[in-house]
Amino acid sequence: MSKTSFSFIMKIKTLMLLAAFPLILIGCEARLNLEGVNKELTKPVRRTDNFQALTSNGTVITAVGDSGLILTSPKESNPEDARQWTRTKIEGQPNFIDIVACPDNSMIALSVERQIWTSINNGQKWTKSDLPTKEPVVSLACVPNGDYWIVGAATTLLHSTDKGGSWSKNSLNEDATLTHIQFFDAQHGLVFGEFGLMAKTGDGGKSWQRAPKMPDNFYPMGVYFTDSQHGWVAGLSGTILQTDDGGKSWKRQETPTSSPLYGFCAMGDRVFAFGDNYTVIELDGQRWVALDIPHLSSAYLRDAKVINNDMLLVAGGNGTLSSVKIKQKLSLPGGLSNAR
Repeated sequence: MSKTSFSFIMKIKTLMLLAAFPLILIGCEARLNLEGVNKELTKPVRRTDNFQALTSNGTVITAVGDSGLILTSPKESNPEDARQWTRTKIEGQPNFIDIVACPDNSMIALSVERQIWTSINNGQKWTKSDLPTKEPVVSLACVPNGDYWIVGAATTLLHSTDKGGSWSKNSLNEDATLTHIQFFDAQHGLVFGEFGLMAKTGDGGKSWQRAPKMPDNFYPMGVYFTDSQHGWVAGLSGTILQTDDGGKSWKRQETPTSSPLYGFCAMGDRVFAFGDNYTVIELDGQRWVALDIPHLSSAYLRDAKVINNDMLLVAGGNGTLSSVKIKQKLSLPGGLSNAR
C-alpha cells in the first residue's frame, strides 16, 4: 500500500527540574508552582509550537502549525528589533499543514481535517470551508488568476475557480500521494508525488501529461521551479535533484548534509534549502554549502522565507520561528565557498 502522508512533527522532549536541596515533607505536599507554565502561555510563540508553513501577502507574514496555530506579524519590521507576533485562536484547533497568499492578498490555509481557512483581512479573521474529499490532503496553491488547487493521496487534485465556493475533482489514477503543485500562469503547472511521479498541464489542469519518473522512485518533500524547465526537488538523506529540461532528466547535486530536506526558498539569484536538525544550505554553482547561522535548536525547519536582503525567517518544531542572518557568499580559490 502507498504511504498517504509523511510525518514531520518531532516529539517534544520532557523538561525536568532538579531540586537544589532535598526537601523534608511533614504532613503536607508542596504547592504546585504554575508560574512558569502560565508565563509560557502568555507568549505568542511557545516552546510547544510546531510550525508547518509560512506565507506573506505583502502586508503581513503568517505562520501556521498544529492545534489551530496561526501567528501574524507585519512584513515591514526593523531588522534590529525582535519580530512581534500576534497569535490567533482558531475554533476547533485544526492542524494546519500549508498556507499560501493569493494575488488579491487574501490567504488560504490547509488543514489535515480536509478544510481550508480563508482570510481577506490580513489574518485578523479566518473562515472555514470543508473540502469534498475523503482522501488525506497535503499541499495547496493559489494560481496567478486566483484559482485554488489542492493535492493529496490517491493522486487527488481539487480545483476551485470561485475561491472555494465549489470544487471539481480529478485524479491521475495512481496509488501515490501528490506532495506539491505549482502553477506559473493560469494554464501551465506541475504536480509532483511519491515514487518519482511528475506531471504537467498546459490547459489549466483539464489534462495532465506524465513526465519521466525521477530516479530511484524519489520522494519529493520539497520542490522549487523558477520556470517550467528549471527546478529542484529535495528529499531524504540530504538529497537534491536538479533539472534543466522540465524533468526529462535529473542530476544529483552535492550537499553538505545527510538530514532530510523539506523545502526551498529564494530571493533574486540566491536559492536556499532547509530541513531537519536546523539545516539551512545555499546553492553555489552546482553544489550546496551550509550557511554559517546560529543553531538555536536541533528542531526541524519546515519552511523559510527571505524577508530582506540579509535576513531569513525560519519556522519549524520546538517553537522555532526565528530570523537569522544570511551572510553573503564569497567565492574562494579552488571552487570553494564561504560566507562572511
